[in-house]
Amino acid sequence: MKRSLTVLAFFAVGCIVGRFLSIENIPLELDISRYILYLLMFQVGLSIGSDKNIQHILKTLRPKHLLVPLATITGTLTFSLIAALFITKWSLPDCLAIGSGFGYYSLSSILITELKTASYGLHLATELGTIALITNIIRELITLLCTPLLAKHFTPLAPICAGGATTMDTTLPVITVYVSQDLIFIAILHGILIDTSVPILVSFFCSL
Repeated sequence: MKRSLTVLAFFAVGCIVGRFLSIENIPLELDISRYILYLLMFQVGLSIGSDKNIQHILKTLRPKHLLVPLATITGTLTFSLIAALFITKWSLPDCLAIGSGFGYYSLSSILITELKTASYGLHLATELGTIALITNIIRELITLLCTPLLAKHFTPLAPICAGGATTMDTTLPVITVYVSQDLIFIAILHGILIDTSVPILVSFFCSL
């Protein structure tokens, strides 16, 4: 939760600075967001490749284990589609792109902003990226706060699906406390697979 609140704090500071500093005054040739995106993509590969559990996970991987991340992706995109029916400003692919962040707010927000700038312009693309940022931060916060309720009133897999890409890092500690130890492996595998799917799905929906 501390990490999410820190991100929100930086976001708030950015809003305040942006209120007094027009982004039009920032030289476009700097293209800062592109380099941040490259750095984030490198970080994704680094975190997955350096995971000490990855070798064990690959050795014990079974087809049934893929059903959990598949359920997360299917459920998230289904509800993103339903939400799109009530949102007139943004298109269906835009809503699906936001949902495809799966809690990975830093990567999805910058990726959406970068990919949609050409078609929407910088201002609208930034607005869409901001929505993705807030939406996916809220997803992580809900998982952190509601894991005990989800595990108690639904199934032990519910907090894992709710956590999306964060179940391999930020939400793993709270999931570890409230679900069976046998499911920790599933949570880590789920986080890795969802984490990997974010740039693929976000890029796909932004291209539509």
